[in-house]
Amino acid sequence: MMGLGACALTGVALIFLLLPKSPESCGHIRLSVPIVRLGDPVMASCTISPNCSKLDQEPQILWRLEDGPNQPGDRQQRLPDGTQESIITLPRVNLTKTFVFCLVPWGNSFQVLDQAELQAGYPPASPSNLSCLMYLTTNRLVCQWEPGPETHLPTNFTLKSFRSRADCQYQEDSILDCVPEDRQNTCSIARKHLFLYQNMVIWVQAENALGISESPKLCLEPMDVVKLEPPELQALDGSRDLVPRQPGCLWLSWKPWEPGRFMQQECELRYQPQLRGANWTLVSHLPSSEDQFKLCGLHRAPVYSLQIRCIRSPLPGLWSSWSPALQLRPTIKAPIIRLDTWWQKKQLGPGIESVQLFWKPTPLQEDGGQIQGYLLSWSPSDQQGPERHLCNTTELSCIFYLPSEAQNVSLVAYNTGGTSQPTPVVFLENKGSAVTKLHAMAQDPHSIWVDWEAPSILPQGYLIEWGQMSFNKTWRMEPDGNITGILIHENISPFVLYEILVAPLYPGIVGPSAQVYTYSGERVLPHAPELHLKHVGKTWAQVEWVPETPWLGMIPLTHYTIFWTNDKNQSFAIVLNISFHGYVLDHLEPARLYHVYLMATSRAGSSNSTGLTLMTLALETSELHIFLGLLVFLISFVSFCGTVWFCCKRSRKNFFWPNVPDPAHSSLSSWVPTIMTEEIFQLPSLWDTSMPPITKITVLEEDKKLTNWDSSDNSRTNSLPTLVQAYVLQGDPRATSSQFQPSSGTSDQVLYGQVLGSPTSPGVMRYLRCDSTQPLLGGLTPSPKSYENIWFHPRPQEPFVAQSPSQEDDCVFGPPFDFPLLQGLQVHGVEEQEGF
Repeated sequence: MMGLGACALTGVALIFLLLPKSPESCGHIRLSVPIVRLGDPVMASCTISPNCSKLDQEPQILWRLEDGPNQPGDRQQRLPDGTQESIITLPRVNLTKTFVFCLVPWGNSFQVLDQAELQAGYPPASPSNLSCLMYLTTNRLVCQWEPGPETHLPTNFTLKSFRSRADCQYQEDSILDCVPEDRQNTCSIARKHLFLYQNMVIWVQAENALGISESPKLCLEPMDVVKLEPPELQALDGSRDLVPRQPGCLWLSWKPWEPGRFMQQECELRYQPQLRGANWTLVSHLPSSEDQFKLCGLHRAPVYSLQIRCIRSPLPGLWSSWSPALQLRPTIKAPIIRLDTWWQKKQLGPGIESVQLFWKPTPLQEDGGQIQGYLLSWSPSDQQGPERHLCNTTELSCIFYLPSEAQNVSLVAYNTGGTSQPTPVVFLENKGSAVTKLHAMAQDPHSIWVDWEAPSILPQGYLIEWGQMSFNKTWRMEPDGNITGILIHENISPFVLYEILVAPLYPGIVGPSAQVYTYSGERVLPHAPELHLKHVGKTWAQVEWVPETPWLGMIPLTHYTIFWTNDKNQSFAIVLNISFHGYVLDHLEPARLYHVYLMATSRAGSSNSTGLTLMTLALETSELHIFLGLLVFLISFVSFCGTVWFCCKRSRKNFFWPNVPDPAHSSLSSWVPTIMTEEIFQLPSLWDTSMPPITKITVLEEDKKLTNWDSSDNSRTNSLPTLVQAYVLQGDPRATSSQFQPSSGTSDQVLYGQVLGSPTSPGVMRYLRCDSTQPLLGGLTPSPKSYENIWFHPRPQEPFVAQSPSQEDDCVFGPPFDFPLLQGLQVHGVEEQEGF
């Protein structure tokens, strides 16, 4: 059997040796240090054995850190023994624990040759806040400390100590080290290793792979740090006392902790009323044991919590923990209070009345006694029957049915110490005068000021009641009848509508009440009323909104503001009175998108509504055609007018109605027509045979005869003097027409007028007009009016009738064109007559 087993083992070994070596056994990683400080560099090397036949002769060695990318080393070399070595330096290690891999290419992937674990962390910090307590119950010195920040490395803590003398300056006997349990910061030294009244030095040592640190050394005497257990606190039974105890007091006692009975101790007692927000009250310098202790002045609450603790005194020591709380009720005295009452009746049926009675206690002393309840009762009028209870409650009001025979009704407050003085309640009808001019106004969100005018008969006091409409009523009585105002701040919530009633108090009765409504402050409206679109047109839109009823009274609004904006970012706004519930937006553009908002404003601020988006209607096809037609017509008319004006501007050179002055009452220069700047007139030649006949000028002088140069002889015109030639003008050939020409066949010259007088004589010269029937400018009158226009008043051609030579004046009429005679007489106008 032994031979068969040996053969089997030999076969397995041979098979293992004959198998090809795997690539994993070819490489090996070495780290400069396996644990480094977090953030420090580390160097690693990877070697590949030359006996690895599966790899190339000089394979490329790569590195990878955890899940990072593959990267080559800093350098790769071949050692003399044929080993391939790659060295890499990791500049900064940021992970507390990671793996470093060495690998080579293997086909289409990579083959890991070896791996090594790398840890990083911090050296341990010095432990702090080392403290020790001596527990006599276990006879062990227990020390605790704070280890400091996390090192990310396994760290061991050891509590070290030794005995010493001379203020812990010299070490004597060492004490066995104390190693705490895993992840614990406390350790204890047994009593057998301690000298209770000898100094000892204690410290904590922390150690990990990166270093060692120690806490500051603590020098102490074990008995100086003794922590006692609290004494046992208990209450005394008051039933054994024959004399009644004083109200508002507690009787108690305590016994010291048994193991510390031999020590001198000092204790503290604290108590706290079981009321919300109450604090502890401390009583110091009590002995370590007390058979009977009286604690008085407890009237704030029916139940008190009490605790006690002790300390070694006068030697050094530590306070014990507080004892478990003891709940005690102090002795209670009867309430010493005044009860203010008032009531309301409600008729439920024939002979049945429901009464609601309200009352409010007012302590008459600083320590008025604790009230445990109220009792309302009545007794028969003959005082022989027992009292009958109507209400027994802890509330401040009661609803009951008042019997018709109930006359003497009284209310008392009671506790275990007794009852208060009874307060009679009289149910009489309201009589007297009410207050007037009642007014209320919020001072702030938690108070309201109420004032009034006193009635004609001064009352004994006033009853003030307030609440949120018909529930949560609060009231108070003011015994002073001279006041006319009061500030109420009890049970006032902010921004709430309150109903306030004030009634005067007369002897035995309550007068009629007056009421007023007010608010305890204002706040911004949560949101403005929502806008709705009612109608919309092409250039207008009607919007409306419904005010929220609950908010109208609670937050009085002052005004509304409507904002609307079109898609061109043009904004418009209108401010409306609070009475408006809708508005018509006009002057809008057709087929345009508008955004409308409503803002509601009160004294507290403003709030906006959600936006309303609307679009005005587009113009119809017929309306659009009419509009475009009118536009085209207007443009055409303006263009036509402009064209006409432009065309007529250059052709119009004379006035339509020229101003023709009267030749008898005007200067000769006014007869000259205005010459345009663009017109050039040429003075025709005096010898032009195509010109019409020249008008003859006859000048009569006194005692002189006519000159020998007569105008009838045309051949002699050339020899006229220069001055005379200036007065002889030829007519414009363009102006001759049949309308103004004399009868055909005549070529006689016409005498137009005579000038009487001599330029050298001192007499007055006169101008004599001819009585010729020759028409002047074609008119019926010899002299036309200033507004007549010869071009627009043509007359039929008339035959020329020659005057007889026997006329008084030799008046010969020529062609009446532009007054050639008068133009010729112009002295300063000769140079301007180029066209005539």
